[in-house]
Amino acid sequence: MKRFPVADETIAMKNDRNIKKTSWDWVKMRMLLVGVLILMLWGGLWFRAFQVQILRGPELTAMAARQHKAAEFERGMRGEIFDRQGRLLAKSTAVQSVYVRPLELQDPAAAAPILAAALEMPLNQIRAQLQRPQNFVWLARQISDRNARNIINAGLRGVYLTEESARFYPHGHLAGQVLGFVGLDGEGLEGIERTFDNVLVGKKATYIAQRDASGRRMYLDAQGREEDLRGANVTLTLDAQIQFFAEEALGAAVKSFNGKSGMALVVHVPSAEILAMANYPFFNPNMPRQNSEQWRNRISLDALEPGSTLKPMLMAAALEEGVINHDTIYYCEEGSWRLTGVNIRDVKSRGWLPANKILRYSSNICSAKIGIDLGATRYHGYLRKMGFGERTGLPLPGENPGLLRPPKSWYPVDLAAVSFGQGMSANALQMARAYLVLANNGVMKPLQIVREPEQDQEPMTVIFREKVAQTVMSMLQEVVEEDGTGTAARIPGVIGAGKTGTAQKATASGRYGDRYLASFAAFYPGDRPEYFIYVAVDEPHPQHYGGVVAAPAVRDIGLRALAYAGKLPEENQHETYRTVVAESHGGRIGKELIVNASLVTELAGGEDRDDMVPNLLGLSVRRAVEQLRGYGVMPVIEGGGGIVARQSPEPGQPWTMPERQLTLWLELS
Repeated sequence: MKRFPVADETIAMKNDRNIKKTSWDWVKMRMLLVGVLILMLWGGLWFRAFQVQILRGPELTAMAARQHKAAEFERGMRGEIFDRQGRLLAKSTAVQSVYVRPLELQDPAAAAPILAAALEMPLNQIRAQLQRPQNFVWLARQISDRNARNIINAGLRGVYLTEESARFYPHGHLAGQVLGFVGLDGEGLEGIERTFDNVLVGKKATYIAQRDASGRRMYLDAQGREEDLRGANVTLTLDAQIQFFAEEALGAAVKSFNGKSGMALVVHVPSAEILAMANYPFFNPNMPRQNSEQWRNRISLDALEPGSTLKPMLMAAALEEGVINHDTIYYCEEGSWRLTGVNIRDVKSRGWLPANKILRYSSNICSAKIGIDLGATRYHGYLRKMGFGERTGLPLPGENPGLLRPPKSWYPVDLAAVSFGQGMSANALQMARAYLVLANNGVMKPLQIVREPEQDQEPMTVIFREKVAQTVMSMLQEVVEEDGTGTAARIPGVIGAGKTGTAQKATASGRYGDRYLASFAAFYPGDRPEYFIYVAVDEPHPQHYGGVVAAPAVRDIGLRALAYAGKLPEENQHETYRTVVAESHGGRIGKELIVNASLVTELAGGEDRDDMVPNLLGLSVRRAVEQLRGYGVMPVIEGGGGIVARQSPEPGQPWTMPERQLTLWLELS
């Protein structure tokens, strides 16, 4: 069949149009689908944005802050403690502590022996720490520089060093119980450190740190600077040099007479400021956990029966009330007197004695008779006025107020016992406060142990007339300077005044046995008191009398304190000092003690004095201080750390005169 060309072209055109229409419809459909999808996507995004920003906004913001920013807390260095001369007694230094993140350790079993060797710790202890299911575990705190270097050299992943503050006491056990100590976290736990913790503790500051992608921290908002965070300093009335004298004499006395413990107290009479407060056994606050029994500050915590050292207070009360005068005489019953079925005895048998000799010879019998004539109510009233039975108010933790029962409960034998210092108890601070009343013309001044920050002071109180106080002081001079019980406390060329005490200690059943507290209280000079010194030795044997056990130690302290202050008579000063020290140690001189007006120097016997500054570089500060004690020098310590890096004057230089002065600069290693 034959086709026509025109008809074919028409059909072809129609087919093309149909194809194009179909293609365009498909394009429009795809565009519509894409538009719908875009609208749905934008809708989803807006919904998600609404959910994130509005519904969960606060929660996610806080989560981001936790992940990228952190508030870090820092506490400033603890304040320092100084003596009255500005000598450093306690300071804080930067030390390293090591911790581990057990989950980051690749091989805990292999790491354990490496850490044990680096830290010089038992392997079992390290293994136990590494097995703890925690993300942070302390391995050791406040480690030595050597151990810190060992940790760095080990290079173990998951083991970290961090800097902490450690308390350091440069003079070891010097005034250890008074200063107290701090815990690992820097809080005061005992002594002055505890009482003044709120003063010494460093202030706390907050720092906002942001982490970058590598985990490094950038501090954005530092609130407070390091110098503003340091705690305040505390200055004590103690004199470190006199404290050293007191501790050395006390330790020698306790050891010589096999005592259980001992205490020594030195007070500046005009100001009532405590210059030394010593306890034996000594306590080194650098190592507080070695023996917790040695923390005890016996001077404030131990209230014991004072014995005959209380008799001057009886005399003063009886003189004030007109019960006796200087010449009143009593019969001492030839050394034994029975009162309501109880025997009262004197050490020596005597007949009639005037009041001044009753104190000089320390008669219990005549003291009891004076107490009975005075009466329980009046005597008790004066004891209360002088502060017995109540705390002194010094800022020392846990002071024992002692025991002074009300007079209505006293039987005649109780009154007799209290008259010679038995049947009541007092701590050494209370005894010092009462004795100072006599030395300060009958006026009671509050004791002080802190100079800065200033403490609220109690008003002074008049207890006795001036004439009464002076009369009792003259009686106390006879105890030492005449043929009394305290002749062992004499210092040639210096008038002394004092009173012995030999108190029987009660057993658990309340009966008195063969245990004693030997004590001696004294003033130097006795006619113009500058120093009050009290020494007590607990349970000495075989000797137990205060005049034998404690008086020589009091003399040693008084002599050295007077020499240190330049108050010894100039004539034959050196010979006087050497002679008395020889006597106090039974003629055996292990160290030759040389005195001049402003310096007390200890030298090994027989050696020439070295006038050159020793080389202390590289020594630990403890060893450096111990070595300088041989030169009579208390150094000024600067910087943080435990090793002497620099000193002034330099080694080999002559000492600065008249007073030797030395400054040590410390570093960690």
